[in-house]
Amino acid sequence: MFCPQCGQERVSHATSFCSRCGFLLTGTSELLQTGGLIPQLPAQPAFRVSSPRNRGLKQGLFIFLLTFLIVPLIAIVTVAIGLRPPWPIPIAAILLTVGGLLRMAYALMFESPIAGGATLEENLMTGANALLNRPSNQALPSQQSYPVSSYVSPATGNWRDTSDLEPKSVTEGTTKLLENEEIPQ
Repeated sequence: MFCPQCGQERVSHATSFCSRCGFLLTGTSELLQTGGLIPQLPAQPAFRVSSPRNRGLKQGLFIFLLTFLIVPLIAIVTVAIGLRPPWPIPIAAILLTVGGLLRMAYALMFESPIAGGATLEENLMTGANALLNRPSNQALPSQQSYPVSSYVSPATGNWRDTSDLEPKSVTEGTTKLLENEEIPQ
């Protein structure tokens, strides 16, 4: 095969680029294999899958904005039935406002930003199931000891007497160091 841009012959089928001009040859080789027809690409989905984080942010914003619809409706109903004091109005306002903000904070902190990614709950459940389904090892480990027959007593004269390891005097080393010091004049 020859490069369609500069005419250089392709050295090897393992190379993807022209050795002279750097033209990408993979698309050209596919066209030659299909007889000049453009191969059909797999169909892309018409809708884009959003990540759990984006869905959570949208839900939180929806709950927060729902405050501006629900609270006036509750106020109208409360005034219509003549409820004194009108306690449902502040409760609805606080619950919807704080609930929406908390839902958005939860989405930002704990949910996956990857489209189609697992949520925090799914990750926790997967880990918990892996721990619960793990095979338990209730048996003691196998015996790992040396038999008595392989024990041999030490030969005479191969070990040191403990008196060889102790210094003769505690102050002996310090005294030698003091003797070696020069006195400045």
